[in-house]
Order: sequence, then structure tokens, then C-alpha cells
Amino acid sequence: MTDPSPAAAPALSHLKVLDVSTLLAGPLVGTLLGDFGADVVKLELPGRGDPLRMLPPHKDGVPLWWKVANRNKTGLTLDLRTERGSALLKRMIPRFDVFIENFRPGTAERWGIGPDDLLAAHPGLTILRVSGFGQRGPYAGRPGFHRVGEAMSGYLSIQGEADGPPQHSGYPIADAATGLFGAVGVLIALLDRARNPERAGQVIEVSLLESMFRIVDFLAIQYDQLGEVPARTGNRNSYAAPGNLYRTRDGAWFCVAATTQSIFERLAQAIGRPDLIDDPRFASNPDRVANVEALDAVIAAWMADHDLADVMAAMERHHVAAGPVKAIDDIFADPHVAANDMIVSVMDEALGTIRMQGVVPTLSATPGAVRKPGPDLGADNNRLYNELLSLDETEIEALRRDGVI
Repeated sequence: MTDPSPAAAPALSHLKVLDVSTLLAGPLVGTLLGDFGADVVKLELPGRGDPLRMLPPHKDGVPLWWKVANRNKTGLTLDLRTERGSALLKRMIPRFDVFIENFRPGTAERWGIGPDDLLAAHPGLTILRVSGFGQRGPYAGRPGFHRVGEAMSGYLSIQGEADGPPQHSGYPIADAATGLFGAVGVLIALLDRARNPERAGQVIEVSLLESMFRIVDFLAIQYDQLGEVPARTGNRNSYAAPGNLYRTRDGAWFCVAATTQSIFERLAQAIGRPDLIDDPRFASNPDRVANVEALDAVIAAWMADHDLADVMAAMERHHVAAGPVKAIDDIFADPHVAANDMIVSVMDEALGTIRMQGVVPTLSATPGAVRKPGPDLGADNNRLYNELLSLDETEIEALRRDGVI
């Protein structure tokens, strides 16, 4: 990998983004673009702000999740529900390349800021519409949150213990997946526009339901071709064996992913059971999946007889894909995390130095950076209204007094 040039501008430094979305999926798109230099303005309702500000954790009343989820953005307030607010938005929209919203379908149109309204003001605008269920169909008008998308996509049906209920994870996976798909969609549209500048801006649609359904790759084709409805398997891998979490003698949980034949054979050597390689029950991955109970029992017994340090040493010595389940305190102390800048420090006016995840992915010539945490509500109102609309202090104060900003 070549060293990045100190003079290289961030890859997206030319890009101007207006993010009027709330909570996680839509804002993640703006944050990912901002990580690579895009000038992202986060627009919120005056007084209330994004509901994410109200979600824990907080420190002395300061929303911590907000600081990460909306990093590398500047803060603006505007009441888009009002006629004056929507008029101001349409006046400023020609200054932006990308517009991100996650209103319930029909809301933007009702406020006079739907795609037709915005494209009339700025024909080259790229518009991303994030929703729970998409812009059409019988569910389109429903409110949608990550847990509902995960439940209705098939994803939740395969999460949890075999004899227990479906199990949500501790993090909103649907928001993360939708944000990633949304960012990819924006970049694809921008690349197309760069190649075809005469073409009008595109409207991109992405939903929680569609994103989660897309990432459960095998569910659809397995049902289509085999008529099978996969059951929950707990921590066990349903398509490769062995793949499970095992408890070590000193109480740690350890993950093994012997997905390929070569890794299974190395695992057998690591636990001192080379005979497993020639056992016809475990000769191939389909055989191992069919006989997973017997195979898991052997591995679990070996794990239960060894401490974590010895387990890890054996797995590393034999090049087995494996690792311990780590909590966040373990991750902060992990030398590999430090070596790859997976945690970075940034200054915050309220909290001082704070640490959060670094930028993903890593680019050799134009790497991203965490420049600032999520902004305070309306923190940049005066500067932005002056830069975007040439409003003076008197005009800005009048808008603030009237509750428009």
C-alpha cells in the first residue's frame, strides 16, 4: 500500500450533501459520505431536532450515539412543515449535489418538497429516499423501524435458538444495511451523472425491508428451488460445520468458523483429533452439517478442557479461522485494533476528547478522516444561512423568532 499524499484532497471534497433524514439509516449515508470529505449539512426541526438525540447513552445530558452517527456534519435547523420553511429549502437546494430524506412516503410531496419540486429547482440533484417499506405497495404508508424490517424480511426468522423465539440482535442491523445500500446508490448515481452530465438527477429509493431481504441471500433461492423454510439454529452455522460458539474452561466464549475443508482439517489437528478427518460422518461439509451434533460435542468437550489462552494458541498455530467473543472493553485493549486505527480520537466542545470508530474502508491515496463529532442543534445556522441564502443577521433572527429555524 502506498502512503497517502499529505496534499491529496479527500475523495469527496467536491460533494455537497443536504441530509434531512432522522435516526440511523438515512443519516448513516450522509456520515459515510462525510467521512470521505463531503460537505454534509444536517438539517433538523428547530427545538426538537433528530429523535436520535433522545436515545441513550447520554453523558451529562449529551447524546453520545449522536456524536458518532452524525459526525463530519454541520448543523442547520429549518421547519420544513411550514410554507416558509419549504420555500427556503427550495431556494437553497441548488447549492447541493445530494439530498437525503427518510420521510414517510407522501410526506415530502405534501410539504411541497417532493422529488418533482426539488428537481424543478435543481434538475441535476441526486435524491435519496429512505423508507421502511418503499415508496409503493400496500405497506408503503406504514411507519417503519429497523426491528420491523428485520422481522418482515425473513432475517429474524433464522435468528435465535432452535427451540426458542426469534431473537433480535443488540444493534439495529437493518439501519446499517440500509445506510450502506443507500450510500452505494448515491455513489452509483453520481458516477453516472459525471459520465452523463446532460442527464437529469436520479431519484434513488431504498428501504429497510428490501435491504434486509437482499442480505439474506440464500433464503429466496432455497425456498424457490427446494421448497425449504430454514429453521433457527442458534449460534450454530446452518450451512457449514463446524461453526459455533464454544465455552472454554475459564468461561470465555470462543467462535470457530471451519467453513472450508482445509480449515476443518486444520481444526482437527489443532484439537488433537486427526481421526476426525477420515471419519465418514465428517468427510465433507454436507456430511458435517448432517452430523453436526456429534461433531459439536467433540469440539465442545475439547474447549471445555482448555483455557482461552491455550485455545487461541492452538488455533493460531494451526491457522484455524477462530477468535474469542470480545466485549467493547476487550476491543479497546486490542493491539490489532490499535494497529489498524479502528478507534480514533476527536475533540468535542462539550466532552473534550472522545473516541469512536475510525473510517471504513481505508483508501491509500485519499483516506477518510473523522474531523468532528455530530453537531449541536442548529450550531451553524448563522454561517450557513448567510452562505447558502445570503441572509443577514437581522433576517436570520426574524426567522428564528418566528420559529422557522
